[in-house]
Amino acid sequence: MSYKARKWLAGLILVFGLPLYIVMAVSVVGLFERPSILVELLVYIGLGVLWAFPLKYVFKGIGQPDPDA
Repeated sequence: MSYKARKWLAGLILVFGLPLYIVMAVSVVGLFERPSILVELLVYIGLGVLWAFPLKYVFKGIGQPDPDA
């Protein structure tokens, strides 16, 4: 995938995908009885890190100058 395509896709993911993921995560956690604050914090931290692993390739090197330029 080209640098420009990855940069464009990363922007779309951050603007549309991440807010949708946050709403989904909060909705799923809301289906269960409220656990202790520590358990709830750990769940949200885990979900906050989990979304980045499959998208690591898209975001890798986005902050660097275009290597093809």
